[in-house]
Amino acid sequence: MTPVGPHAWFPQFYGNPAIRTLASACRWTISGQIGEESPDDPTKPPRRKTPIDVRHLLAGCTSSCQHAGPLRGAFALDETCLLTLDELTAAIPKAANTAFYLQAQTDGLLVLDIEADCPSGVAATLLRLPGILYSELSMSGQGFHLVMPLPKNFHDFPVAAGKRVLREEHGWYELLLDHWSTFTRQPVPDRILARVNAATGAPACASIEDLYVQLAVNASESSGASASDVDTAEDMPDIPYSQAIVEQTLTSARHQLRDPGDFNDDMSRWEFSVLASLYGWMRTQLRAYSAVGVEYSAGDTAWLLYKAAVDVIPARPKHSERRNGRPFLLDRAAALVADREARSASTN
Repeated sequence: MTPVGPHAWFPQFYGNPAIRTLASACRWTISGQIGEESPDDPTKPPRRKTPIDVRHLLAGCTSSCQHAGPLRGAFALDETCLLTLDELTAAIPKAANTAFYLQAQTDGLLVLDIEADCPSGVAATLLRLPGILYSELSMSGQGFHLVMPLPKNFHDFPVAAGKRVLREEHGWYELLLDHWSTFTRQPVPDRILARVNAATGAPACASIEDLYVQLAVNASESSGASASDVDTAEDMPDIPYSQAIVEQTLTSARHQLRDPGDFNDDMSRWEFSVLASLYGWMRTQLRAYSAVGVEYSAGDTAWLLYKAAVDVIPARPKHSERRNGRPFLLDRAAALVADREARSASTN
């Protein structure tokens, strides 16, 4: 009788030597939809796909569980929430995907994630890189995941080496270094490989080392500050002169903000740029009121920045998400305030 199961369905994945080197790490799970559908309550965050606490799924909920729906996100990167690949495969053989938390410096591997909107010529160049250890289609069927060895020049760029992700400026592809990677286990079709192998012309980069250099040189030093360092409370507090500060900031910055096209229509990058610009103009207002004895906390500043931002940043679905227990844009404002205050403290 022919064996049936994941190893038979996805032999190129389970038999791949690179995947096998990751298999014993207790950092495997599946991605699932977290939260509950709430079409009649727009204040509730929408369901989102995220790596789950697979041990909790297998054990089942208890009376103490307070999360929405049957699933909860993985909150620890070890056996508290996760499994080895073989344990996961045995426990949930019919899973539609597997998710692995990659730690490039420990694992000796990285993942090149090529997005669905990456131009075919650029994608073909990346698929021709030497040293690819494993390749597959992405969830959309239009992008690709490539597992590659850690570049020999990895530690030549210490700032880049400390990043979780190195992203190409258009968002066409990114190197995952310390990040979740979802594997579909679906091999790249022969027709695509044939087209890639038939391509002519000099590639944009000849090796993973060359590609790493291209992305690493643009990596900026992080202040080490986190959005969670700023306490914004559940609701906006009573902030002195808040309306005047927001209005004066918007008046000053209105015609100074950059356009999404300046960021290749990457809305996340553009929004953070808007927050940074607004913050610069807002500091002028805050200093004026501070000069007469008014004190503003980091949380106050984040709220004021958020109020100004929602006036100039068009709403999009991502803004319905919550981060660190608060609206997405408020959390982004808190992240910027935390970074700027940490940088300011380091220079004083």
